[in-house]
Amino acid sequence: MVDAMERPAARKSEVIFALATGTGRAAIAIMRASGAGAQEVLASLCGGRLPKPRHASLRALHHEGDHLDDAMVLWLPGPRSYTGEDGFELHLHAGPAVIDRVAMALTTLGARPAEPGEFTRRAVQAGRLDLLQAEAIADLVEAESQSQRQQALAQADGALSRLYEGWSERLKTLLAHQEALIDFPDEDLPEAVELALSHTLNDLRSALKAHLSDKRGEIVRRGLTVVIAGAPNVGKSSLLNHLAGYDAAIVTHRAGTTRDVIAIDWLFQGVRLRLVDTAGLRETEDEIEAEGIRRAMFHVEHADLVLHVMAGMAEMPLRPDAMMISNKVDLYPALDNTLGLSVQTGEGMEGFEQALGARIKALTAGVGAPLTRARHRAGIEEALLYLDQAHEALWPEVRGEALRLAMRALGRLTGQVDVDSLLDVIFGQFCIGK
Repeated sequence: MVDAMERPAARKSEVIFALATGTGRAAIAIMRASGAGAQEVLASLCGGRLPKPRHASLRALHHEGDHLDDAMVLWLPGPRSYTGEDGFELHLHAGPAVIDRVAMALTTLGARPAEPGEFTRRAVQAGRLDLLQAEAIADLVEAESQSQRQQALAQADGALSRLYEGWSERLKTLLAHQEALIDFPDEDLPEAVELALSHTLNDLRSALKAHLSDKRGEIVRRGLTVVIAGAPNVGKSSLLNHLAGYDAAIVTHRAGTTRDVIAIDWLFQGVRLRLVDTAGLRETEDEIEAEGIRRAMFHVEHADLVLHVMAGMAEMPLRPDAMMISNKVDLYPALDNTLGLSVQTGEGMEGFEQALGARIKALTAGVGAPLTRARHRAGIEEALLYLDQAHEALWPEVRGEALRLAMRALGRLTGQVDVDSLLDVIFGQFCIGK
């Protein structure tokens, strides 16, 4: 396969096409196409007469004397299109024979099947989107929960891009002041220039540190991991089954029934959760149970939220931020500073779900534009490293170079610099029709 850096310019301007809707039984399938020459391809299919731009028109599609389909056609001339190029959409009947025949006709007319993410890649190359917005499009396609949808839409609208570009603009001003101090060392520049530089630099460092400490975006994108843990036979598996709405875990009166991790995916109040049931925590000489306990503690350590379940006997919290729950309040009184409930009778379950919702909201909701991917975190960490170097620098030239490198690190996040080296990695994660 030809690498993106080696791909000839002619290939980048070819007409590409792909099915934008999913495969399987459906009423309508949307075939989209983009590239220089799209107008000629569409005109050939429509008998030489194009629809009015951006207006749906019912047309009979023909190729080499064959009536392909009666389709709703959209003609989307550039640059006011998703990719910035001329393009079109064919809303076809979704039978496999129709789709295959139209694809064959497009190929015969000089178009080629699109590569994964190639439509959005062209949009980035045309300046219609930056890399952060392109990643948001991929997240929007993959969104399973309302919180993921809302976050992806905000990023696609440029919320994160505006934040990073704002920091870049402040860095430009900072660098301009620094260059003035370097170029005119003997001039009587106002002391306020140096003070403003130092103040702005410290403000930026604080802003980047706060941004890195905010993990809401990453949590929402991958889903919140909620681990149910505690001693044996306190009702952990029963709580999992209640929340799941089905018997996901085996429940018996015998302590130590759960010996391995059981995980299910769950949508709760618009947030995607991964609920994890774990082995009961106790001293044991059983090799298999001991391994289950080791795995349980691993998940407790790495969870976003721990539900520490007890029944009649107080325990030290497994984590300082654990949600402490007294189960079986139909048999034992609720312990101090815990949330009392009974999975068996349903007592307290409504209050528990309200409290759980509040904790989840605290972990996922908020204001601002949080980072959402490891690439973003790495870029901000790199920029902060250079800002710290600028802060510690004794020589103005060294500080100026550190500021330039910090600005470059921020530019890579949006694709303002070194964009080609990132394209294959980012767009290889896309579906074909996007």
